[in-house]
Amino acid sequence: MSSVFGKPRAGSGPHSVPLEVNLAILGRRGAGKSALTVKFLTKRFISEYDPNLEDTYSSEETVDHQPVHLRVMDTADLDTPRNCERYLNWAHAFLVVYSVDSRASFEGSSSYLELLALHAKETQRGYPALLLGNKLDMAQYRQVTKAEGAALAGRFGCLFFEVSACLDFEHVQHVFHEAVREVRRELDKSPLARPLFISEEKALSHQTPLTARHGLASCTFNTLSTASLKEMPTVAQAKLVTVKSSRAQSKRKAPTLTLLKGFKIF
Repeated sequence: MSSVFGKPRAGSGPHSVPLEVNLAILGRRGAGKSALTVKFLTKRFISEYDPNLEDTYSSEETVDHQPVHLRVMDTADLDTPRNCERYLNWAHAFLVVYSVDSRASFEGSSSYLELLALHAKETQRGYPALLLGNKLDMAQYRQVTKAEGAALAGRFGCLFFEVSACLDFEHVQHVFHEAVREVRRELDKSPLARPLFISEEKALSHQTPLTARHGLASCTFNTLSTASLKEMPTVAQAKLVTVKSSRAQSKRKAPTLTLLKGFKIF
């Protein structure tokens, strides 16, 4: 039987069906996206990863005494958003990560926030985003002040936090749970649409480039059509595939990770 990270669901009756939340982690290489993801899922810190691998993890969580089925996509963009429709059309919320000791990663996070703002405008829907300054343990080498991070978050109307994947599990967990709370707040405004993903058998032929004025011309949106989309299966229907993680280069045995079948591992 496949296992997932996090706490087991409380009960199995119709009133205990968990909210399903897809969360995409965005940011430049070296910002600490994978370290944050593994810290949240396992309470462990592992410092070395293959930056070219992209994984999706599944975790059962309890947020404010309510069950949540949380899927986390640890993305593997290079230094700019590329092929971004794979997570824009999938995620309910986004965690944009930069490193406080890297001015370049901070500037990259601004590009991601611009991308998300444009996506919300194009779809006329709200997609919660949280800006996260990582590597607070490296504050002595800080290149980005806390005030700068707060100002950028204020510009895009998103929550802002500074944490360390190396030191503090509770603060990292709080950020992921805040993302779930933001999705719930968005649900209060409008019902949450079921996520869709592009069928590999019917590739979409029409693509619309992002507006060049946002500096995101390398990323394209697919023009959606119901004939070429499949619904994401429900939890009961989803097939889970358990594999050994190749990301963690720790001396200790790598944890068993659960990936959702249907998503490529880049």
